[in-house]
Amino acid sequence: MSIRDEVRASAAAHRDLGPGYDTAVAEGLVERIGEEIDRRVDARLYGGQVPYTDPQPRPQPRLRREPLPGRLGFGTVVLALGSMSLAVGASAAVLHPGTGQAGTQWLVALIWLVIGAINIAYARHRW
Repeated sequence: MSIRDEVRASAAAHRDLGPGYDTAVAEGLVERIGEEIDRRVDARLYGGQVPYTDPQPRPQPRLRREPLPGRLGFGTVVLALGSMSLAVGASAAVLHPGTGQAGTQWLVALIWLVIGAINIAYARHRW
């Protein structure tokens, strides 16, 4: 059905139904005209072919939960456990029996202080 036919049909419906249905008739006509405009725009843009539309709607991203006060988040726990593992490994490497250098205790203390400072800075940043 062409636009002219749609307008004629809407005018005839308006005459038959009377003024009480003005809004409903106008909304129906606008909807049909809008669909025709969309069809023509798609035909111009895509050379007469209807663009592919995915029948499955894309999943919406999950909303992040707000952290609960006084509770550690997953990232904090992973950082703390991971950094402590690295600190233990670094301490074991420094204190290996074959090294025998003076001042290794200071190096171990420095390793643990740096790891602790990183963890504290991360925890304070998250709060």
